[in-house]
Amino acid sequence: MDKLASMRTFVRIVELGSLTAAANELGTSLPTVVRALAGLERQLGVLLLKRTTRRIHLTDEGTQYLEHCRLILTAIQESEDLLVSRGRELHGKLTVTASVGFGQRYVSPLLTRFLMQHPGVRAELMLLDRMVGLVEEGIDVAIRIAHLKDSSLVAVPVGTVRRVCCGSERYLQHHGTPEVPADVKGHRCIRHTVLAPRNDWQFRIGHRKVTIPISPVLASNSIESALNACMDGLGLGVFLSYMVAPYIRADRLRCVLERFEPEPIPVQIVYSPSRLMSNTVRTFINECAGELKRVKFD
Repeated sequence: MDKLASMRTFVRIVELGSLTAAANELGTSLPTVVRALAGLERQLGVLLLKRTTRRIHLTDEGTQYLEHCRLILTAIQESEDLLVSRGRELHGKLTVTASVGFGQRYVSPLLTRFLMQHPGVRAELMLLDRMVGLVEEGIDVAIRIAHLKDSSLVAVPVGTVRRVCCGSERYLQHHGTPEVPADVKGHRCIRHTVLAPRNDWQFRIGHRKVTIPISPVLASNSIESALNACMDGLGLGVFLSYMVAPYIRADRLRCVLERFEPEPIPVQIVYSPSRLMSNTVRTFINECAGELKRVKFD
């Protein structure tokens, strides 16, 4: 049991990035964490971590041992979960991340309902318009709108979104409707900098991807500002379909160039198989997937 406790301590030190943070999460003192790590290194006869005043770094031996620890601890956790009755109340902490707009619209209400159904669970919701490392930042579950590039992660697909070009009826009546992607070069454009980091928009002609340069009349990192400007008739904008769906239905925006849209982007629930997955995390993933699969994102 002492060895397992030391292994858990070692894993949390790596995932949280510091001995102090590990001590706080484990509800113990910093000297206790230091002794556990030192004892583990002494038993193994190797240095697992290189420690400086600011950061800790895994040694080669530490990297190899970390993966074995995660496999062993995950197996133990899964075995224990199998013995737990389904009716037993969930407990523990859950850390979830998503992009700001999608998280506010879908994930936050979903997580709130989950917490109300399971009073023993605490959660942290991180809404960020950047890709975060799940293991490095101690995150249990991520909801991502992207093609998964990291093959070490597990992804549960729940739907797709489209990248759409829109304008208000007033703008289109005054400036005309673009018929082909190249036409946008002659239009006033609103660039949402998260979706379009550069001054260009992506389209597809047949099976060929095309990039069209634009000269934005407005560039903003705020989706609300970009959408409002588009609805007010300032220019064309490119957004994800879930962002504009209510305004399309309300006739405040109209999609153009629909047959030239890029391929749909998957919406996925992502988690790392190397992180210890509690019954709480597993239940949230299942419930989250069930709810999001029923959502029509456009």
